[in-house]
Amino acid sequence: MEEILKNEEAKSLNFLEEIIEEDLKNGKYKTILTRFPPEPNGYLHIGHAKSICLNFGLAKRYGGKTNLRFDDTNPVKEDTEYVDSIKEDVKWLGFEWAAELYASDYFEQLYEWACTLIKKGLAYVDDQSQEEIRAGRGTVSQPGTNSPFRERSVEENLSLFTQMRDGKFKEGEKVLRAKIDMAHPNMLMRDPILYRIIFADHHRTGDKWCIYPMYDYAHGQCDSIENITHSICTLEFDVHRPLYDWFIDKLEIFPSHQYEFARLNLTYTVMSKRKLLELVRNNYVGGWDDPRMPTICGLRRRGYTPESLRLFAEKVGVAKRDNIIDLSLLEWCLREDLNKRSNRYMAVLDPVKLVITNYPEDQKEVFSAPLNPEQPEAGSREIVFGRELYIERDDFMENPPKKYFRLQPGGEVRLKYSYIIKCEEVVKDDKGKIVEIRCSYDPSSRPGSGEWRSVKGTIHWLETGSVKEAEIRMFDRLFTLPEMDSVPEGEDYKNYLNPESLKIVKGYVDEHILDDKSGVAVQFERIGYFVQDYDSTSEKPVFNKTVGLKSAW
Repeated sequence: MEEILKNEEAKSLNFLEEIIEEDLKNGKYKTILTRFPPEPNGYLHIGHAKSICLNFGLAKRYGGKTNLRFDDTNPVKEDTEYVDSIKEDVKWLGFEWAAELYASDYFEQLYEWACTLIKKGLAYVDDQSQEEIRAGRGTVSQPGTNSPFRERSVEENLSLFTQMRDGKFKEGEKVLRAKIDMAHPNMLMRDPILYRIIFADHHRTGDKWCIYPMYDYAHGQCDSIENITHSICTLEFDVHRPLYDWFIDKLEIFPSHQYEFARLNLTYTVMSKRKLLELVRNNYVGGWDDPRMPTICGLRRRGYTPESLRLFAEKVGVAKRDNIIDLSLLEWCLREDLNKRSNRYMAVLDPVKLVITNYPEDQKEVFSAPLNPEQPEAGSREIVFGRELYIERDDFMENPPKKYFRLQPGGEVRLKYSYIIKCEEVVKDDKGKIVEIRCSYDPSSRPGSGEWRSVKGTIHWLETGSVKEAEIRMFDRLFTLPEMDSVPEGEDYKNYLNPESLKIVKGYVDEHILDDKSGVAVQFERIGYFVQDYDSTSEKPVFNKTVGLKSAW
C-alpha cells in the first residue's frame, strides 16, 4: 500500500470540483460559499472530519468561504457542550469559518415562510397522531391517503398555527404539514411535517419557542438565507433533494443547490451517533474521547494529528457511491505524518533486567543519538549507559529458532547506539521465570572508536537509573468485525466488541521523554508511536499507543 500511495499520480478533478469550476466559468456565481451544518447533539467523528475537510477545502481552493452553522432545531437532544466541542474540533483540524451561525437565528424567518406556504395553500395544520400520519403515508408500492384535515381553509390553518406557536396545544396534538402529493413516488414528498410542538428549553432561545422546524424544512431555507452556493451533504440525503428544491421554489428565495457525496465508512468502526452514544452511556468505553472511539476528540487523545486526518480525507477522495475504507489507510496517513515529525526515545514495555558484569559498578557514560533522523536540525538527545539495564523480555530467547538475531545464550547483539554485549548467564526464580540476564561487553565496540565490527542483531535498552515507570495503554480496533454495517438485522452490534481493544501494561520510559515539547506523539524506537494521555502526571506518566511502526493487519 505504501508504494502505491507514495507513487500515486495527480488525480483529475472530482465531480464537485468540476461543478464548481463550471459554475465559476459560466458566471453563475462570482464567489463560492459552502457551509458545515452539524447538529449539536453529540461529538463529531471521523466521518464529519471528511465533510469538514471537503467543505472548507473546496471553498479555500476556489477563493471562497465556509460558514459553520449549527442545525439546532431539536432542543431535546442539543446542548452547548456539543457546540463547544464541535468548534474546538473544527479549529483543531486547521479551519476557520467565515461566520458562526445557528438555525435558531432564523426561527422567526422560518415561521414567516411557513405562514407564506399556508397562505399559498401549500401547508396545513394536521390533528392526526404520529402513528396515524405514518400509516397514512402508504408504502413504496402503495400511495398514501389524504389527511382528513388537509382541506382546512387558509384562515383556519393560520389561526391554528398561531395558536401552536402560542403554546395553546399539547405536544403531539398538532403538526404543520406541507401540502404536496400523497401519491408521490418519493415518500418524503407525501405531505412532510414542517413543524412539531416541543416544550423544552432551547440552549440558545430558552422557552421563547414551543414549535420547532423539522430538518427538511429548515435546512434548505437556512442555506438560502446565507446565499450558500453549494450545499454539500452525504449520499443518504439525495432523496431529500426534491423536497429541498420544492421549498426554495415555492418560497421564491435564493436558489441554493444540494450536492451529495458518498459518506465515509471505515472498517472495524461504527459511525452511528446513536450507537456511539450507547457505547458511552453504558460504559463500554471511557467517554466520547476514549482513544478507541472514532470521534475527533478520541482520535486527538490517541495522538492523531490534524495533518494526518486532512491527508486521509485527501486520499479517500470524493465519490458518488458508498464504499468502505480500510482502517489501515487512516493509520498509514498517520505514520506518514508522525515519521517526519516525531522525536525518538527508547522505552521498554515488558522489562527484564540485564547486568553487564565486566562494566564498572560506579561508572556511567553518555551516548548521543538523533532526536529525529528525518529532521537533522532537531539536534540530538543524550542516552545514559551503565552497568544495569532493562531490555524487552522478547528480545531474549533461551532456545531460539534459526534466524533469530536477538540475544541468546552465548550470542552477541549490539545495544542500540552503544556497545556489543554477549550473554554469559541467565538467572531464574524458583518458578523458572527469567529475572536477570548477565552479559559481558566489548569496550572496543563503542561507536566512533575506530574498531567497528558488525553483529546481526540490535536491541534497544534503558539504564535503570535514568527511567520513569509508566502506564502504557495499548489500543486495538474497537470491533472484531471488519464491516460493521453487515451485522445481521436483529443481531446486537455490541456482540462484536473487541475484548482485546485495551490492554494496560507497566513499563519504563526514558526520563527525558517527559520534557518533550514537540506537541505530537513520540516514537518508542522499534515499538511504535505513543502520546502522553491527559491522565499523565510527572509522578505517574501515562502513554497511549497511537499506532505501530507498521501494520499488524
